[in-house]
Amino acid sequence: MTTAEFVHVTYLAHGKPGTDWLKKANGIAVGLTVGSWTDLPAARKGAMQKHLGHVADVKELGTTANGLEKALLTIAYPTINFTPDIPALLTSVFGKLSMDGMIRLVDIELPPQFASRFPGPKFGIEGLRETLNAYDRPLLMSIFKSVIGYDTETLAEHFYQQALGGVDLVKDDEIFFDETYAPFEKRIAACRAAAERAQQETGKFTLYAANLTGPVTEIFEKARRAVDAGASALLLNVLTFGYDVLQRLAEDPRINVPIMAHPALAGALYPSEQYGVAANVLLGQLMRIAGADIGLYPSAYGSVALERGETLKIAQALTEPRGDLKRAIPVPSAGIHPGLVPYLYRDLGNDQIINAGGGVHGHPGGSAAGGRAFVAAIDAVVGGKTLSEAAETSQELKTALELWGNPSEK
Repeated sequence: MTTAEFVHVTYLAHGKPGTDWLKKANGIAVGLTVGSWTDLPAARKGAMQKHLGHVADVKELGTTANGLEKALLTIAYPTINFTPDIPALLTSVFGKLSMDGMIRLVDIELPPQFASRFPGPKFGIEGLRETLNAYDRPLLMSIFKSVIGYDTETLAEHFYQQALGGVDLVKDDEIFFDETYAPFEKRIAACRAAAERAQQETGKFTLYAANLTGPVTEIFEKARRAVDAGASALLLNVLTFGYDVLQRLAEDPRINVPIMAHPALAGALYPSEQYGVAANVLLGQLMRIAGADIGLYPSAYGSVALERGETLKIAQALTEPRGDLKRAIPVPSAGIHPGLVPYLYRDLGNDQIINAGGGVHGHPGGSAAGGRAFVAAIDAVVGGKTLSEAAETSQELKTALELWGNPSEK
């Protein structure tokens, strides 16, 4: 067999002093593929050889401050062992193993032929920019907030104000499940009309990402109805519904709009250094191959902060060249205000979406003014100006900096 026929999975393992890491790695390679090897008769070994995993690399990393040894273990799994879907992949390479002591999944490398069987982003960065006719700058997104209990007309007016502010996308809040006051398709149609109304004034169209909710048995038909009703994007809480739901949505030819992946529940899986799944795998690699065009994750600067190096790894996983797989656009989120735009631009440049909820709606001048403050901040960093310089000609940005601060110039 060639290496192209194997998925390479790397784990960070911790253990007691004197741990035999090669033995540990061999145990994983055999245990998660054929189950046992030395006890098999020769004839059975011949039949099972093509299914047997093997150790690709063992790298010892020394001892931690509390006396534990650690190592990176890379196992090669034959792709013949699983179907091309993430439930099969994760169950095979980390299902039982995730409960076997201090071990953390930190990387998955798919061979090109196997990777090509996943949909990947339908639009990706380039397709999203083409849809919005927005190039050579970061995109801007705002969030519906305080949506519970609001009727359709109120939400449409909120959308209109955000669109007037110059945002490229508006997304539902991920907790928007109750449709009593704003029925799903009626809300989508109303926001589509609001987008077209704002476009007459601003000259730009604003996408609306509607939150997909309900039983998983109904969600695919609901997504098709959303597109028919005028939704220009879809939002999915991927980890609660499952990666396979994302994959099947991305593969559906009738769902011809960008799909946005929300990271809800991810904090239960990535924060530990000894357990769980690394954030770049959870919110980067797997979201992208399953079909997310837009990947949200905690920023390094906001209210739900993730360590900066980890956020850069997520962005890299979403955007680095991988054969024919389109690039997904990174969206560092939570607690973002205009004063943080220089940091975001330093880290990711043009290929990102700057995403804000309170940073738009909390502006003293209202949501439209909040959007214009971000637009001025983005124009400034792209044009090589400081925010203070830009605030001289943008009252909205000046007010935002007075309210939330301008940490990049301290």
